[in-house]
Amino acid sequence: MENYEEYYDVIKQNIESCNNEYDEFIKYGPDIFRLLTDILNVKKLDPIIRLKVSAALGYFVAPYDIIPEKVYGALGYIDDIYISAYVLKDIENELGLGYLESIWEGNNNLKEVVDECYENSSEILGDKVKDIIKYTGLDYFENDITNNND
Repeated sequence: MENYEEYYDVIKQNIESCNNEYDEFIKYGPDIFRLLTDILNVKKLDPIIRLKVSAALGYFVAPYDIIPEKVYGALGYIDDIYISAYVLKDIENELGLGYLESIWEGNNNLKEVVDECYENSSEILGDKVKDIIKYTGLDYFENDITNNND
């Protein structure tokens, strides 16, 4: 049987190689990915939230997204982290921070992690955030999400 690494571990290894000014918030990528997958394990999850989380996870694993990891290395996770934080902020507004904290396994304060990831990645990505949202199909929900994230 082949050795199988969980995608979480792959992300963690890729990000550990990153040594630049974005280190701090990029290093949250694996824990954010895990949080999204853990949300999908919730049995009674609103179908719309399930779709949004699935869109963020799909973006995380897409090989040629707006900023592909194959081309940019660990910096390619900036857009993945952005869309994940975008969806997590929406869930926080919809269900409350306590809901997410009950699922969170990370060591850091979840609110601070999500806010830092969202703010820093949005700033770096600039106008590309619209392309990322469109790529995931979350533009369909954009009025709901952007009203909650502002």
